[in-house]
Amino acid sequence: MDYLKETVLTKVNAQAVAQFLVLGSIATFLPFFIHAQFLTGPIVNAVLILTLFLVGVRSAITLALIPSLMALSGGLLPAVLAPVVPFIMISNCLLIFTMEYLYKKFEQGKYDFFAGLIAGAGLKWIFLLSTTGLISKLLLKQELAVKVAQMMSWPQFATAILGGVIAYGILKPLKALK
Repeated sequence: MDYLKETVLTKVNAQAVAQFLVLGSIATFLPFFIHAQFLTGPIVNAVLILTLFLVGVRSAITLALIPSLMALSGGLLPAVLAPVVPFIMISNCLLIFTMEYLYKKFEQGKYDFFAGLIAGAGLKWIFLLSTTGLISKLLLKQELAVKVAQMMSWPQFATAILGGVIAYGILKPLKALK
């Protein structure tokens, strides 16, 4: 039994666990304190990208599911937008998967991070624009549907790009990028 405890403890990466806890705390609690999309959005996107490169894709996907729920319960997203939360989660996963795929595919290139960022932000934006536009038209009054469509359109692309730039500014000095 002692051998099992030693094996488990030697396989735990304490640094990765600590990074995940810090980044996860930011993603979880930030929407409760900052209720401005242009502040919260870039920070949350930066946290997702930092988690991808520092801890790994599984941890990043786990965190991708949290901020939308916290934004909803913290008041950043109005309660009437609850039906779009799963689509926001999926769009965050699209950003992460696209960045990881293109970063690995173009690992020898100079612009691999930014190719993944632009493509991932673009996919996130297109996905959110198309799905939330349809959902909001079905579920919301016309004037509210227009506001939802605006909130889920170009600001999503902009906050993803800003978040990527913030993450790059942190990752590059840490030499977490190859």
